[in-house]
Amino acid sequence: MQDAGVDEVAIDTFSHYYRLLEHGETGMVPESSIDPVDMESLADVDVSDEQAAEAIAATAVIKLNGGLGTSMGMDRAKSLLCVRRGLSFLDVIARQVLRLRAEHDVRLPLLFMNSFRTSEDTMDALARYGDLASEGLPLEFLQNQEPKLLEKTLEPVSWEPDPTLEWCPPGHGDLYTALRGRGLLEKLIDEGFRYVFCSNSDNLGAVPDERVAGWFAQSGAPFAIEAVRRTPSDRKGGHFARRKTDGRIVLRETAQTLPEDQEALADLDRHRYCSTNNLWFDLEAMKHALDVRGGILGLPLIRNVKNVDPSDPSSPKVIQIETAMGAAIEVFEDARLIEVGRDRFVPVKTTNDLLVLRSDVYDLGSDLVLEQQADEVPFVDLDKSFYAHVGDFEKRFPQGAPSLREASSLRIEGDFTFGSEVKVVGDVELTGEGAERVENGAVLQGGEPADA
Repeated sequence: MQDAGVDEVAIDTFSHYYRLLEHGETGMVPESSIDPVDMESLADVDVSDEQAAEAIAATAVIKLNGGLGTSMGMDRAKSLLCVRRGLSFLDVIARQVLRLRAEHDVRLPLLFMNSFRTSEDTMDALARYGDLASEGLPLEFLQNQEPKLLEKTLEPVSWEPDPTLEWCPPGHGDLYTALRGRGLLEKLIDEGFRYVFCSNSDNLGAVPDERVAGWFAQSGAPFAIEAVRRTPSDRKGGHFARRKTDGRIVLRETAQTLPEDQEALADLDRHRYCSTNNLWFDLEAMKHALDVRGGILGLPLIRNVKNVDPSDPSSPKVIQIETAMGAAIEVFEDARLIEVGRDRFVPVKTTNDLLVLRSDVYDLGSDLVLEQQADEVPFVDLDKSFYAHVGDFEKRFPQGAPSLREASSLRIEGDFTFGSEVKVVGDVELTGEGAERVENGAVLQGGEPADA
Protein backbone atom coordinates (compact mmCIF):
# COMPACT_ATOMS: atom_id res chain seq x y z
CA MET A 1 0.00 0.00 0.00
CA GLN A 2 2.91 2.33 0.74
CA ASP A 3 4.48 1.47 -2.62
CA ALA A 4 1.17 2.31 -4.31
CA GLY A 5 1.08 5.72 -2.63
CA VAL A 6 -1.85 5.01 -0.27
CA ASP A 7 -1.87 7.55 2.57
CA GLU A 8 -0.98 6.61 6.13
CA VAL A 9 -4.48 7.11 7.54
CA ALA A 10 -5.83 4.51 5.10
CA ILE A 11 -2.96 2.12 5.81
CA ASP A 12 -3.54 2.38 9.58
CA THR A 13 -7.26 1.75 9.06
CA PHE A 14 -6.61 -1.29 6.84
CA SER A 15 -4.14 -2.64 9.43
CA HIS A 16 -6.82 -2.33 12.13
CA TYR A 17 -9.28 -4.45 10.15
CA TYR A 18 -6.59 -6.92 9.07
CA ARG A 19 -5.87 -7.65 12.73
CA LEU A 20 -9.57 -8.21 13.33
CA LEU A 21 -9.61 -10.73 10.47
CA GLU A 22 -6.56 -12.49 11.89
CA HIS A 23 -8.39 -12.92 15.19
CA GLY A 24 -11.41 -14.44 13.50
CA GLU A 25 -13.72 -11.43 13.51
CA THR A 26 -16.65 -11.95 11.14
CA GLY A 27 -18.62 -8.75 11.67
CA MET A 28 -21.83 -10.72 12.15
CA VAL A 29 -24.73 -9.15 14.07
CA PRO A 30 -26.89 -11.93 15.61
CA GLU A 31 -30.64 -11.38 15.77
CA SER A 32 -30.50 -12.15 19.48
CA SER A 33 -28.33 -9.06 20.04
CA ILE A 34 -30.74 -6.47 18.58
CA ASP A 35 -34.26 -5.10 18.92
CA PRO A 36 -36.44 -3.33 16.32
CA VAL A 37 -36.15 0.44 16.19
CA ASP A 38 -38.70 3.23 15.76
CA MET A 39 -38.21 6.86 14.77
CA GLU A 40 -39.84 10.21 14.06
CA SER A 41 -41.10 11.16 10.61
CA LEU A 42 -40.05 14.21 8.60
CA ALA A 43 -43.73 14.74 7.77
CA ASP A 44 -44.39 15.53 11.45
CA VAL A 45 -41.39 17.82 12.01
CA ASP A 46 -41.78 21.60 12.24
CA VAL A 47 -38.85 23.44 10.62
CA SER A 48 -38.97 27.20 10.21
CA ASP A 49 -37.92 28.84 6.94
CA GLU A 50 -35.19 30.71 8.83
CA GLN A 51 -33.79 27.51 10.36
CA ALA A 52 -33.85 25.76 6.99
CA ALA A 53 -32.07 28.68 5.26
CA GLU A 54 -29.36 28.87 7.92
CA ALA A 55 -28.77 25.12 7.80
CA ILE A 56 -28.48 24.77 4.02
CA ALA A 57 -26.06 27.72 3.96
CA ALA A 58 -23.78 25.80 6.33
CA THR A 59 -23.96 22.53 4.36
CA ALA A 60 -21.54 20.88 1.94
CA VAL A 61 -22.63 18.04 -0.37
CA ILE A 62 -20.69 14.85 -1.05
CA LYS A 63 -21.73 12.28 -3.66
CA LEU A 64 -20.35 8.74 -3.54
CA ASN A 65 -19.36 8.03 -7.13
CA GLY A 66 -16.97 5.09 -7.05
CA GLY A 67 -19.24 2.49 -8.67
CA LEU A 68 -18.67 1.14 -12.17
CA GLY A 69 -22.01 -0.60 -12.54
CA THR A 70 -20.24 -3.89 -13.34
CA SER A 71 -23.34 -5.88 -12.35
CA MET A 72 -25.13 -4.04 -15.17
CA GLY A 73 -22.38 -4.83 -17.68
CA MET A 74 -20.73 -1.41 -17.49
CA ASP A 75 -17.00 -0.64 -17.42
CA ARG A 76 -17.21 3.06 -16.58
CA ALA A 77 -18.84 5.22 -13.92
CA LYS A 78 -22.46 4.16 -13.46
CA SER A 79 -23.40 7.81 -12.96
CA LEU A 80 -22.81 8.36 -16.71
CA LEU A 81 -25.96 6.34 -17.47
CA CYS A 82 -28.71 8.31 -19.19
CA VAL A 83 -31.70 8.46 -16.87
CA ARG A 84 -34.19 11.08 -18.15
CA ARG A 85 -34.46 13.56 -21.04
CA GLY A 86 -30.97 12.76 -22.31
CA LEU A 87 -29.46 13.61 -18.92
CA SER A 88 -27.11 11.36 -16.94
CA PHE A 89 -27.05 11.02 -13.16
CA LEU A 90 -24.12 13.46 -13.16
CA ASP A 91 -26.01 16.01 -15.26
CA VAL A 92 -29.00 15.93 -12.92
CA ILE A 93 -26.85 16.17 -9.78
CA ALA A 94 -24.85 19.10 -11.15
CA ARG A 95 -27.95 20.99 -12.26
CA GLN A 96 -29.77 20.33 -8.97
CA VAL A 97 -26.89 21.85 -7.00
CA LEU A 98 -26.51 24.83 -9.34
CA ARG A 99 -30.25 25.51 -9.05
CA LEU A 100 -30.20 25.29 -5.25
CA ARG A 101 -27.22 27.67 -5.04
CA ALA A 102 -29.10 30.26 -7.05
CA GLU A 103 -32.40 29.70 -5.24
CA HIS A 104 -30.96 30.01 -1.73
CA ASP A 105 -27.97 32.27 -2.54
CA VAL A 106 -25.54 29.86 -0.85
CA ARG A 107 -22.18 28.27 -1.72
CA LEU A 108 -23.38 24.66 -1.29
CA PRO A 109 -20.09 23.06 -2.43
CA LEU A 110 -20.32 19.74 -4.26
CA LEU A 111 -17.60 17.11 -3.92
CA PHE A 112 -17.52 13.69 -5.59
CA MET A 113 -15.77 10.76 -3.91
CA ASN A 114 -14.50 8.90 -6.97
CA SER A 115 -12.56 5.66 -7.22
CA PHE A 116 -9.42 5.27 -9.30
CA ARG A 117 -11.71 3.68 -11.93
CA THR A 118 -14.34 6.46 -12.12
CA SER A 119 -12.31 9.64 -11.71
CA GLU A 120 -11.34 10.36 -15.32
CA ASP A 121 -14.75 9.63 -16.85
CA THR A 122 -16.52 11.65 -14.19
CA MET A 123 -14.33 14.73 -14.41
CA ASP A 124 -14.54 14.70 -18.21
CA ALA A 125 -18.35 14.61 -18.02
CA LEU A 126 -18.47 17.46 -15.48
CA ALA A 127 -16.10 19.69 -17.44
CA ARG A 128 -19.11 21.28 -19.19
CA TYR A 129 -20.19 22.77 -15.84
CA GLY A 130 -17.44 25.33 -15.47
CA ASP A 131 -18.93 26.99 -12.38
CA LEU A 132 -19.66 23.77 -10.48
CA ALA A 133 -16.48 23.65 -8.38
CA SER A 134 -16.57 25.79 -5.23
CA GLU A 135 -13.61 28.13 -4.84
CA GLY A 136 -11.07 26.76 -2.39
CA LEU A 137 -12.43 23.20 -2.50
CA PRO A 138 -11.85 20.33 -4.93
CA LEU A 139 -14.67 18.95 -7.08
CA GLU A 140 -13.42 15.42 -6.38
CA PHE A 141 -11.34 13.40 -3.96
CA LEU A 142 -10.33 9.79 -4.42
CA GLN A 143 -11.50 6.82 -2.43
CA ASN A 144 -8.65 4.74 -1.07
CA GLN A 145 -7.66 1.32 -2.37
CA GLU A 146 -6.50 -1.78 -0.55
CA PRO A 147 -5.27 -5.26 -1.52
CA LYS A 148 -7.65 -8.18 -1.90
CA LEU A 149 -6.63 -10.99 0.45
CA LEU A 150 -6.54 -14.69 -0.32
CA GLU A 151 -9.31 -16.29 1.71
CA LYS A 152 -7.17 -19.17 2.98
CA THR A 153 -3.97 -17.32 3.94
CA LEU A 154 -4.91 -13.60 4.18
CA GLU A 155 -1.96 -12.83 1.91
CA PRO A 156 -2.39 -10.15 -0.78
CA VAL A 157 -3.50 -11.88 -3.96
CA SER A 158 -1.37 -11.84 -7.10
CA TRP A 159 -3.27 -11.93 -10.39
CA GLU A 160 -1.06 -11.69 -13.49
CA PRO A 161 -3.89 -11.61 -16.10
CA ASP A 162 -4.98 -8.21 -14.74
CA PRO A 163 -2.96 -6.76 -11.82
CA THR A 164 -5.56 -4.01 -11.29
CA LEU A 165 -7.90 -6.73 -9.98
CA GLU A 166 -5.49 -7.28 -7.06
CA TRP A 167 -6.93 -4.07 -5.56
CA CYS A 168 -10.38 -3.09 -4.34
CA PRO A 169 -12.07 -0.11 -2.66
CA PRO A 170 -12.66 -0.46 1.11
CA GLY A 171 -16.43 0.09 0.89
CA HIS A 172 -18.11 3.47 1.26
CA GLY A 173 -17.16 3.58 4.94
CA ASP A 174 -13.85 4.80 3.55
CA LEU A 175 -15.52 8.21 3.23
CA TYR A 176 -14.32 9.28 6.68
CA THR A 177 -10.81 7.90 6.22
CA ALA A 178 -10.46 9.64 2.85
CA LEU A 179 -11.78 12.97 4.16
CA ARG A 180 -9.32 12.90 7.04
CA GLY A 181 -6.37 11.60 5.03
CA ARG A 182 -6.77 14.32 2.42
CA GLY A 183 -7.27 17.10 4.97
CA LEU A 184 -10.79 17.84 3.75
CA LEU A 185 -12.48 17.72 7.17
CA GLU A 186 -10.31 20.58 8.36
CA LYS A 187 -10.62 22.38 5.02
CA LEU A 188 -14.43 22.32 5.11
CA ILE A 189 -14.44 23.57 8.70
CA ASP A 190 -11.96 26.34 7.83
CA GLU A 191 -14.20 27.36 4.91
CA GLY A 192 -17.04 27.94 7.39
CA PHE A 193 -19.16 24.83 6.87
CA ARG A 194 -20.84 22.99 9.74
CA TYR A 195 -22.70 20.08 8.13
CA VAL A 196 -22.20 17.50 5.39
CA PHE A 197 -24.95 15.83 3.41
CA CYS A 198 -23.70 12.66 1.74
CA SER A 199 -25.55 10.30 -0.60
CA ASN A 200 -25.06 7.89 -3.51
CA SER A 201 -24.79 9.37 -7.00
CA ASP A 202 -27.22 6.74 -8.32
CA ASN A 203 -30.04 8.01 -6.07
CA LEU A 204 -31.66 11.00 -7.75
CA GLY A 205 -34.09 11.36 -4.87
CA ALA A 206 -31.21 12.45 -2.65
CA VAL A 207 -31.51 16.21 -3.16
CA PRO A 208 -29.76 18.35 -0.49
CA ASP A 209 -33.11 19.49 0.88
CA GLU A 210 -33.20 22.60 3.09
CA ARG A 211 -36.00 21.22 5.30
CA VAL A 212 -34.04 18.07 6.16
CA ALA A 213 -30.98 20.24 6.76
CA GLY A 214 -33.04 22.39 9.14
CA TRP A 215 -34.28 19.32 11.02
CA PHE A 216 -30.72 18.03 11.43
CA ALA A 217 -29.43 21.40 12.62
CA GLN A 218 -32.16 21.88 15.23
CA SER A 219 -31.81 18.27 16.44
CA GLY A 220 -28.28 19.01 17.62
CA ALA A 221 -27.32 15.45 16.65
CA PRO A 222 -23.75 14.72 15.56
CA PHE A 223 -24.91 12.19 12.97
CA ALA A 224 -28.19 11.18 11.30
CA ILE A 225 -29.50 8.97 8.52
CA GLU A 226 -32.66 9.25 6.46
CA ALA A 227 -34.65 6.00 6.57
CA VAL A 228 -37.61 4.61 4.64
CA ARG A 229 -40.15 1.88 5.29
CA ARG A 230 -38.99 -1.39 3.81
CA THR A 231 -40.95 -2.93 0.94
CA PRO A 232 -40.80 -6.42 -0.58
CA SER A 233 -38.02 -5.12 -2.84
CA ASP A 234 -35.93 -4.42 0.30
CA ARG A 235 -36.47 -7.84 1.86
CA LYS A 236 -32.91 -8.99 1.20
CA GLY A 237 -31.27 -5.72 2.19
CA GLY A 238 -29.95 -4.25 5.41
CA HIS A 239 -31.98 -2.56 8.12
CA PHE A 240 -31.76 -0.48 11.28
CA ALA A 241 -32.01 -1.94 14.76
CA ARG A 242 -31.10 -1.06 18.34
CA ARG A 243 -28.31 -2.96 20.10
CA LYS A 244 -29.44 -4.49 23.36
CA THR A 245 -26.17 -4.02 25.26
CA ASP A 246 -25.89 -0.23 25.01
CA GLY A 247 -29.02 1.01 23.21
CA ARG A 248 -27.06 2.33 20.25
CA ILE A 249 -28.63 2.38 16.78
CA VAL A 250 -26.96 -0.09 14.42
CA LEU A 251 -27.19 -0.73 10.70
CA ARG A 252 -27.12 -4.45 9.96
CA GLU A 253 -26.17 -5.30 6.38
CA THR A 254 -27.05 -8.57 4.67
CA ALA A 255 -23.39 -9.65 4.78
CA GLN A 256 -23.51 -9.26 8.59
CA THR A 257 -26.52 -11.55 9.04
CA LEU A 258 -26.10 -15.18 10.11
CA PRO A 259 -27.73 -17.88 7.95
CA GLU A 260 -30.11 -18.78 10.78
CA ASP A 261 -31.20 -15.11 11.00
CA GLN A 262 -32.10 -14.65 7.34
CA GLU A 263 -35.80 -15.12 8.06
CA ALA A 264 -35.73 -12.35 10.66
CA LEU A 265 -33.80 -10.14 8.22
CA ALA A 266 -36.63 -10.54 5.69
CA ASP A 267 -39.39 -9.85 8.26
CA LEU A 268 -40.77 -6.46 7.21
CA ASP A 269 -43.03 -6.26 10.24
CA ARG A 270 -40.19 -6.77 12.71
CA HIS A 271 -37.48 -4.69 11.01
CA ARG A 272 -39.46 -1.96 9.27
CA TYR A 273 -36.80 0.54 8.22
CA CYS A 274 -33.87 0.48 5.84
CA SER A 275 -31.24 3.07 5.03
CA THR A 276 -31.42 5.43 2.09
CA ASN A 277 -27.66 6.01 2.48
CA ASN A 278 -28.56 9.70 2.70
CA LEU A 279 -26.68 10.80 5.77
CA TRP A 280 -25.85 13.99 7.61
CA PHE A 281 -23.00 14.68 9.99
CA ASP A 282 -21.60 17.54 11.98
CA LEU A 283 -18.06 18.26 10.79
CA GLU A 284 -16.72 19.18 14.23
CA ALA A 285 -18.25 16.06 15.80
CA MET A 286 -16.77 13.85 13.09
CA LYS A 287 -13.34 15.44 13.43
CA HIS A 288 -13.43 14.97 17.21
CA ALA A 289 -14.51 11.31 16.90
CA LEU A 290 -11.64 10.59 14.52
CA ASP A 291 -9.14 12.54 16.63
CA VAL A 292 -9.87 10.61 19.83
CA ARG A 293 -9.68 7.30 17.93
CA GLY A 294 -6.36 7.99 16.26
CA GLY A 295 -7.99 8.41 12.86
CA ILE A 296 -9.80 5.04 12.96
CA LEU A 297 -13.53 5.48 13.41
CA GLY A 298 -13.94 1.78 14.22
CA LEU A 299 -16.84 0.90 11.93
CA PRO A 300 -18.02 -2.72 12.03
CA LEU A 301 -16.08 -5.02 9.74
CA ILE A 302 -17.77 -6.43 6.64
CA ARG A 303 -15.97 -9.55 5.41
CA ASN A 304 -16.86 -9.80 1.74
CA VAL A 305 -15.79 -13.01 -0.03
CA LYS A 306 -15.56 -12.83 -3.83
CA ASN A 307 -13.51 -14.15 -6.73
CA VAL A 308 -10.44 -12.08 -7.53
CA ASP A 309 -11.85 -11.76 -11.06
CA PRO A 310 -15.61 -11.24 -10.60
CA SER A 311 -16.23 -12.44 -14.15
CA ASP A 312 -14.32 -15.72 -13.58
CA PRO A 313 -15.88 -18.01 -10.94
CA SER A 314 -12.84 -20.29 -11.15
CA SER A 315 -10.44 -17.54 -10.04
CA PRO A 316 -9.18 -17.63 -6.43
CA LYS A 317 -11.49 -16.71 -3.56
CA VAL A 318 -10.49 -13.46 -1.90
CA ILE A 319 -11.62 -11.42 1.07
CA GLN A 320 -12.40 -7.77 0.54
CA ILE A 321 -12.33 -5.83 3.81
CA GLU A 322 -15.20 -3.36 3.70
CA THR A 323 -17.12 -0.98 5.93
CA ALA A 324 -20.42 0.85 5.40
CA MET A 325 -20.58 4.61 5.91
CA GLY A 326 -24.02 4.36 7.51
CA ALA A 327 -22.58 2.10 10.22
CA ALA A 328 -21.00 5.23 11.70
CA ILE A 329 -24.38 5.79 13.35
CA GLU A 330 -23.36 3.46 16.18
CA VAL A 331 -20.21 5.49 16.87
CA PHE A 332 -22.23 8.50 18.06
CA GLU A 333 -24.28 8.19 21.24
CA ASP A 334 -26.84 10.83 20.24
CA ALA A 335 -27.21 9.81 16.60
CA ARG A 336 -30.68 10.11 15.09
CA LEU A 337 -32.89 8.54 12.45
CA ILE A 338 -35.64 10.28 10.50
CA GLU A 339 -38.25 8.61 8.32
CA VAL A 340 -38.56 10.27 4.92
CA GLY A 341 -40.77 9.65 1.92
CA ARG A 342 -39.84 7.09 -0.68
CA ASP A 343 -39.28 9.98 -3.11
CA ARG A 344 -35.91 10.54 -1.39
CA PHE A 345 -34.84 6.97 -2.12
CA VAL A 346 -34.79 6.11 -5.83
CA PRO A 347 -31.63 3.99 -6.16
CA VAL A 348 -30.59 2.29 -9.38
CA LYS A 349 -28.76 -0.94 -8.58
CA THR A 350 -30.15 -3.04 -11.44
CA THR A 351 -31.86 -2.59 -14.79
CA ASN A 352 -35.13 -3.34 -12.94
CA ASP A 353 -34.63 -0.05 -11.09
CA LEU A 354 -33.55 1.72 -14.28
CA LEU A 355 -36.76 0.77 -16.06
CA VAL A 356 -38.88 2.20 -13.24
CA LEU A 357 -36.82 5.41 -13.14
CA ARG A 358 -37.18 5.94 -16.89
CA SER A 359 -40.91 5.23 -16.83
CA ASP A 360 -43.80 7.59 -16.05
CA VAL A 361 -43.76 6.48 -12.40
CA TYR A 362 -41.54 9.53 -11.94
CA ASP A 363 -41.52 12.98 -13.46
CA LEU A 364 -38.37 15.09 -13.53
CA GLY A 365 -39.71 18.58 -12.95
CA SER A 366 -38.29 21.86 -14.18
CA ASP A 367 -36.56 22.14 -10.79
CA LEU A 368 -34.84 18.79 -11.54
CA VAL A 369 -36.46 17.17 -8.52
CA LEU A 370 -38.01 13.74 -9.09
CA GLU A 371 -41.72 13.63 -8.35
CA GLN A 372 -43.44 10.28 -7.89
CA GLN A 373 -46.57 10.12 -10.06
CA ALA A 374 -47.86 6.71 -8.94
CA ASP A 375 -49.41 5.83 -5.59
CA GLU A 376 -46.96 2.93 -5.23
CA VAL A 377 -43.69 2.13 -6.98
CA PRO A 378 -44.29 -1.09 -8.96
CA PHE A 379 -42.17 -4.18 -8.42
CA VAL A 380 -40.16 -5.05 -11.55
CA ASP A 381 -38.29 -8.32 -12.13
CA LEU A 382 -36.71 -8.69 -15.59
CA ASP A 383 -35.17 -11.93 -16.84
CA LYS A 384 -31.45 -11.66 -16.05
CA SER A 385 -30.57 -13.68 -19.15
CA PHE A 386 -31.82 -10.91 -21.43
CA TYR A 387 -32.03 -7.67 -19.45
CA ALA A 388 -29.32 -7.63 -16.76
CA HIS A 389 -26.74 -5.73 -18.81
CA VAL A 390 -27.47 -2.20 -19.95
CA GLY A 391 -26.65 -2.92 -23.60
CA ASP A 392 -29.10 -5.83 -23.77
CA PHE A 393 -31.69 -3.83 -21.81
CA GLU A 394 -31.50 -0.89 -24.24
CA LYS A 395 -32.04 -3.19 -27.25
CA ARG A 396 -35.27 -4.50 -25.74
CA PHE A 397 -36.70 -1.05 -24.94
CA PRO A 398 -35.66 0.86 -28.09
CA GLN A 399 -38.65 3.24 -27.84
CA GLY A 400 -38.19 3.88 -24.14
CA ALA A 401 -39.84 2.48 -21.04
CA PRO A 402 -43.48 1.39 -21.05
CA SER A 403 -46.02 3.23 -18.92
CA LEU A 404 -45.86 1.77 -15.40
CA ARG A 405 -47.94 4.37 -13.56
CA GLU A 406 -50.89 1.98 -13.22
CA ALA A 407 -48.76 -1.15 -12.73
CA SER A 408 -48.42 -3.08 -9.49
CA SER A 409 -45.74 -5.42 -10.81
CA LEU A 410 -44.05 -6.49 -14.03
CA ARG A 411 -42.31 -9.86 -14.19
CA ILE A 412 -40.68 -11.04 -17.41
CA GLU A 413 -39.31 -14.52 -18.09
CA GLY A 414 -38.04 -14.70 -21.62
CA ASP A 415 -36.91 -12.36 -24.38
CA PHE A 416 -39.42 -9.59 -25.11
CA THR A 417 -38.75 -6.42 -27.12
CA PHE A 418 -41.15 -3.56 -26.41
CA GLY A 419 -42.63 -1.23 -28.99
CA SER A 420 -43.67 2.37 -28.34
CA GLU A 421 -46.43 3.57 -26.01
CA VAL A 422 -46.89 0.22 -24.27
CA LYS A 423 -48.94 0.40 -21.06
CA VAL A 424 -48.73 -1.98 -18.09
CA VAL A 425 -51.73 -2.22 -15.76
CA GLY A 426 -51.96 -4.16 -12.48
CA ASP A 427 -49.88 -7.32 -11.98
CA VAL A 428 -48.38 -8.43 -15.28
CA GLU A 429 -46.27 -11.50 -15.97
CA LEU A 430 -44.81 -12.26 -19.40
CA THR A 431 -43.31 -15.66 -20.23
CA GLY A 432 -41.99 -16.83 -23.57
CA GLU A 433 -39.70 -19.34 -25.20
CA GLY A 434 -38.19 -17.44 -28.13
CA ALA A 435 -37.73 -13.80 -29.02
CA GLU A 436 -41.10 -12.04 -28.90
CA ARG A 437 -42.34 -8.50 -29.46
CA VAL A 438 -44.82 -6.37 -27.54
CA GLU A 439 -46.47 -4.29 -30.24
CA ASN A 440 -46.82 -0.50 -30.31
CA GLY A 441 -49.68 0.75 -28.14
CA ALA A 442 -50.29 -2.61 -26.43
CA VAL A 443 -51.98 -2.58 -23.02
CA LEU A 444 -50.67 -5.40 -20.88
CA GLN A 445 -53.01 -6.56 -18.15
CA GLY A 446 -52.67 -9.80 -16.25
CA GLY A 447 -49.93 -10.95 -18.63
CA GLU A 448 -52.05 -10.68 -21.78
CA PRO A 449 -52.31 -7.71 -24.16
CA ALA A 450 -55.73 -6.05 -23.93
CA ASP A 451 -57.24 -3.81 -26.58
CA ALA A 452 -55.09 -0.70 -26.98
